[in-house]
Amino acid sequence: MNGTDLVLTFAPGMETFLPQGRLTLTSRADGVSTLGHLVESLGVPLTEVGGLTRDGAPVPASLIPEGGEHIAVAAVDRPQRVPGAPLRFLLDVHLGTLARRLRVLGVDTAYPREDPGDAALATRSATERRVLLSRDRGLLRRRELWAGAYVYSHRPEEQLADILNRFRPHLRPWTRCTACNALLRPATLADVADRIDAGTRTTYDVYAECPACGRVYWHGAHHDRLSRLVTEALATVGQLPGPEAPP
Repeated sequence: MNGTDLVLTFAPGMETFLPQGRLTLTSRADGVSTLGHLVESLGVPLTEVGGLTRDGAPVPASLIPEGGEHIAVAAVDRPQRVPGAPLRFLLDVHLGTLARRLRVLGVDTAYPREDPGDAALATRSATERRVLLSRDRGLLRRRELWAGAYVYSHRPEEQLADILNRFRPHLRPWTRCTACNALLRPATLADVADRIDAGTRTTYDVYAECPACGRVYWHGAHHDRLSRLVTEALATVGQLPGPEAPP
């Protein structure tokens, strides 16, 4: 290693992003690039970095290294605290199942049905103070992004468990519309009779409705499966079950 080289050691778990999964790499200090830029150039979004140290001392991502230093890259703390706003999420267009499951749990989750483009997603994250969840590393590197997190798994059940473990949001199951994210309100049979079929009207008597899109909810055939999802999610975030809300 010459005088302009840096040794960067990444925390376990970051091998997902790194060439050949190696956790120790060498990079060149050019006198212009910041540590944040160097880390991202190696493949790790800064959303996944919990802190940087230079030769054991904490330093900001904006530091321009001189060379000859050892840089340690830490992972984000879990649970990760997001300051400055109630915890809300924005998901990219490829995470529809995760969006619906977060809404079942009562987590404020915005999800565009059509892809608005990376710039629009990052801008919305900043405007609405939402944590952007994505598997797109390029999207998570956009400078206008307010906060973000990489979704590590392809499998929705693993995605949900990871996000709940990472952020530990407060859950309010059964309170949000899975279609549009609006808060639900209780409804009587008379309120929703014209939007459900005859079989449902004669079988169920407890309903909720979405005041935004008009969708009607009741404890139907999928309720047992969704109840298991809710029970597991509450255990993951360490939250005691409360009285069950309307469907």
